[in-house]
Amino acid sequence: QVQLVESGGGLVQAGDSLRLSCAASGRTVSRYYMGWFRQAPGKERESVATISTSGLNIAYADFVKGRFTISRDNAQNTVYLQMNRLKPEDTAVYYCAARALGTGSYNIWGQGTQVTVSS
Repeated sequence: QVQLVESGGGLVQAGDSLRLSCAASGRTVSRYYMGWFRQAPGKERESVATISTSGLNIAYADFVKGRFTISRDNAQNTVYLQMNRLKPEDTAVYYCAARALGTGSYNIWGQGTQVTVSS
């Protein structure tokens, strides 16, 4: 089974950019759909962006369209989330997750990385 480790979070000001990375180990990430999710204090976890195994099919939540970009480098076993024009409402713990082909839900999760955007 694949293990996921996120990095790249931090404290930034509104309008700044961050790039999150999700490094996979244990198995090649190329066999998994990958996604970024986030959870803010007192709120439910929500999907931010997902990407297919080939990288050709990508979906974004409406609240990040045009600002965030998900990508993957299967050779490096890594998935990225480029976040531009950050807003205070983007403050949350960001999680990387994997979904194996043929399964219906994301069931492999990283430990999360904190993103805090000050106004």
